[in-house]
Amino acid sequence: MITKMTGLLTRVLDDEVRLQIGAFEYQVMVSEAVRRHIQLRTGQEVTFHILEYLEGNSVGSRFVPRRIGFNTEAELDFFELFCTVEKIGVKKALKAMAFPIKTIADAISRQDSKWLSSLPGIGPTTAEQIVTTLKRKVTKFAMVSAPLSEATPDAVIDEKASGKKGKATKKADTEPPATEALVTAADGQLIEDVYQALMGLGLNPIEARTKLDGLLQCGKPFRSLQDAFAIIFAKQKE
Repeated sequence: MITKMTGLLTRVLDDEVRLQIGAFEYQVMVSEAVRRHIQLRTGQEVTFHILEYLEGNSVGSRFVPRRIGFNTEAELDFFELFCTVEKIGVKKALKAMAFPIKTIADAISRQDSKWLSSLPGIGPTTAEQIVTTLKRKVTKFAMVSAPLSEATPDAVIDEKASGKKGKATKKADTEPPATEALVTAADGQLIEDVYQALMGLGLNPIEARTKLDGLLQCGKPFRSLQDAFAIIFAKQKE
């Protein structure tokens, strides 16, 4: 059984990524929260903690092997615990993981069924069941620190050191190549804050993700929530 995979991230799609390892390209399913953290790392080497399962059809005559990727072992452990809730299977759990495990675990600890029911695919009845089943089991996940290594992009959304055109100056060998927008580990949390702020405005997960993707793809630098929202609202007026 595969427990960890390290390779070149070649594509980031809606609910899966493609990982190149040697001559093979693997499909790895990911949650929305994981997707946000690695979506700017295309072309870089990444490591996923892997959960494998078999996906079958309704009559059970055909099974397809699937791999789900997580940034940390804690995320994988929380996902497996989440799947122990009655009527929550792998696919529903993966869809529901739109926020970091710390955020979801904290809501379970507070017994906040209303907030949990806002997760994709989770209704009021299921939210109550989640609280009943997991409220005494999620304390360690509610206390975890936000990962800033594998789970976040490893560069800050920033401008080039100089906006002037012309001959480039020589840089140190250890310095990464300049790009229009670089993302550092410190701003992985900023990306998450922007997403949650968009959700707080009443957008559903798909709408929030669409706006966040547009923000990250526009190439304009931002260093705060205020900067991010100024760019988002400016794009709406265009």
